[in-house]
Amino acid sequence: MFAKLNALGAEGKPFLCIIDYKATKVIATPLDELKKHDIEFDLFSKNRPHSHKLSHKAESFETYKAKFDLTQEEIKKGNSYLLNLTTSTPIECDLDLRQIFDVANAPYKLRYKDEFVCFSPESFITIEDNTISTFPMKGTIKASLENAKELLLNDPKELAEHTMVVDLLRNDLSMVASGVRVEAFRSISKAGDLLQTSSHISGTLELEWRSNIGSILQKLLPAGSISGTPKRKTLGIIDRIEGYDRGFYSGIFGVFDGKSFQSAVMIRFIEKVDNKTDGRLVYKSGGGITLDSDAFSEYNEMMDKIYI
Repeated sequence: MFAKLNALGAEGKPFLCIIDYKATKVIATPLDELKKHDIEFDLFSKNRPHSHKLSHKAESFETYKAKFDLTQEEIKKGNSYLLNLTTSTPIECDLDLRQIFDVANAPYKLRYKDEFVCFSPESFITIEDNTISTFPMKGTIKASLENAKELLLNDPKELAEHTMVVDLLRNDLSMVASGVRVEAFRSISKAGDLLQTSSHISGTLELEWRSNIGSILQKLLPAGSISGTPKRKTLGIIDRIEGYDRGFYSGIFGVFDGKSFQSAVMIRFIEKVDNKTDGRLVYKSGGGITLDSDAFSEYNEMMDKIYI
């Protein structure tokens, strides 16, 4: 699977790759074949505004809190320090997946056939020349709140969560790169009606990285920002607690143009439950849990992330 990405990179063949959360499914499609396969992506372009209606029927707070409490038990036992807890929420929308792709406002957008669409604010890795960078995003608040930026930056829980994921991603990059360093810490950006904090970590790859691009991704996945730390043990806890299959949600998609590589974590994710024309839609969302997390706040954050 990842060997195909290595081969395309060595050839200098531009491609799009889509990799699921557990890094067990890899879709690799040359860019000149995307239309034939009914796949489209968009990077850093403006959306095409369109009025739409979106409603959801979220799981109850009691159901979420039961999972939250199990997560806290694992954290108190020392089995995890940060765990990204997510859920699948049925939604109703008067747009189809193609229309959602068109109207969504995000720097990284992907539609895969009539199966799912994501409009992600979060980069995974970029590679320019032989410099690899990652931009972990942790910490969210409603932009409409008074002094929202200061509240977010001064929240000790959000600081702890962000610091842990930066440390995790710095260690991950060190598996594939040298001279790993934190270029920027907790910058503020806006996604929809939310403010979020992200950091910039970079390192230096060997000059022949293009022929190893699949191997690099395989070592880095799953993405630390949507799993937790320590990563491998936390992944097992997520499997036991979440109770549903993430599938491609919280995986990554990436674009290789023959010289450089850009990729995004597939959050803000809407999926068609079945392949029927009138198949139901679900929106998968979540957030990071630490020892200092409050169940009600985390539940509301998860709901706030349901938007187009």
